[in-house]
Amino acid sequence: MEKKSEINGHAMPGSASTDQILEKGSQKSLGEKLMEFLRKNLLVILTVSGVLVGVGLGMMVRSMNLTKAQMTYFAFPGEMLLRMLKMIILPLVVCSLVSGAASLDTRSLGKLGGIAVAYFLVTTLIASGIGVALAFIIKPGVGAGALNTNNLGLESVSSNKETTDSFLDLARNLFPANLVAAAFRSVSASSLLPVPYGTETDGMNILGLVLFAMVFGVALRKLGDEGEELIRFFNAFNEATMVLVSWIMWYIPFGIMFLVGSKIVEMEDVVLLVTSLGKYIFASILGHVIHGGIVLPLIYFGLTRKNPFSFLSGLITPFTTAFATCSSSATLPSMIKCVEENNGVDKRISRFILPIGATVNMDGAAIFQCIAAVFIAQLNNTELNAGQIFTILVTATASSVGAAGIPAGGIITIAIILEAIGLPTNDLSLMLAVDWIVDRTTTVVNVEGDALGAGILHHINQLEMKKHQQEGELSEVRVEAVANVQAEEETSPLVTHQAKALEAMPEAIESVL
Repeated sequence: MEKKSEINGHAMPGSASTDQILEKGSQKSLGEKLMEFLRKNLLVILTVSGVLVGVGLGMMVRSMNLTKAQMTYFAFPGEMLLRMLKMIILPLVVCSLVSGAASLDTRSLGKLGGIAVAYFLVTTLIASGIGVALAFIIKPGVGAGALNTNNLGLESVSSNKETTDSFLDLARNLFPANLVAAAFRSVSASSLLPVPYGTETDGMNILGLVLFAMVFGVALRKLGDEGEELIRFFNAFNEATMVLVSWIMWYIPFGIMFLVGSKIVEMEDVVLLVTSLGKYIFASILGHVIHGGIVLPLIYFGLTRKNPFSFLSGLITPFTTAFATCSSSATLPSMIKCVEENNGVDKRISRFILPIGATVNMDGAAIFQCIAAVFIAQLNNTELNAGQIFTILVTATASSVGAAGIPAGGIITIAIILEAIGLPTNDLSLMLAVDWIVDRTTTVVNVEGDALGAGILHHINQLEMKKHQQEGELSEVRVEAVANVQAEEETSPLVTHQAKALEAMPEAIESVL
């Protein structure tokens, strides 16, 4: 009877109705979806929470008037995060570029490399143009002639380095004399000598390592079978490095909390700085918002016809890391991992292009450098002519290639621009005073440009692969069709007669094909 009543649609007393069962099923699936979402985005949620908690913790600790030693202890977990991220940069860059360059054939490597260089140059030039335009529209330095370093209690920062020497340093760093030394020292012309000569200074020569790793990967590819063992070694080394990156990423939320908190504790008189340099800060951040929120997404959409914001939504962890660390290089490990896992970018593309982008693609830096140059010109009541404006654009675009992907690395580049247009560099300390504010949005835009560049190259590579597959399928179909016609000619007199008739009609043959 029970079974019959259920079949007839009459539910027994105490038994669940069909609607209730479906409702429970839907609730269960909703819960499963929620758990799946939390599981996938747990690291993102923890990282963003770390930033928010760090701000609150910093404001609370700031009121305690800590000594210098106590501030150092408070910042220690954040310092450990930076040290871990910097530790992994060298093996990650070298191994990923060697394996990436070796996995791509020479023809596609040249094409993708050319597209990448064009993308980096065009976006950086656009960024420089946005910076100069905003500086002339907002005029952050007009009316601020009374502002000087003494009013804010800042020490003067000067640079006696010539523009030519800066570009010679760029060429010297491209070809390091010692690869081992390049892992921890770079070349910089000394202004203390009578004749400027390249001397080694502390800091990783990432540009020279990038060039060597790319060329070495291509050379291994050329060796063929003889180079396969070494390529497999670098591939294995690269995968092991990514495992280390995945472990470090789980420390990021905790480290970021203290990194952000310590920056807030270390802040001097923020109100005075913001009121004095508020227009400069506003112009820089507005430029980053325009370039990162409008220009770069439009370029990505125009080239791929895909939603750029859905692509960027998978990169919240790298963006948060960039905001907290102010270092494009330190963000590289988490960027490679998220681009591959969340956005499905081919490993060969991401591990080839992202290390290069972290070194040479500095859109955000170009914006604030151009604004800073025009700001200092306005501060000194100097009218810039068309030639000087053009010099700012070209110098900012070119010198951003050699800018270090570290906090405050762009200040050196501003000195190059000022020297190129003949302006004094003693006002650079004003930029340095608020660099910790502007540099956060700068690094986020730098990282965004690298990520979207990887997405664009992945899309172009996918189109090329589909094109080659279609050409291969068409050639197979043509060969099979010719074989069938020949077989039919040998066996069927009717088809032979049709073939002879078609030979007299070339247009008919073309239509049949």
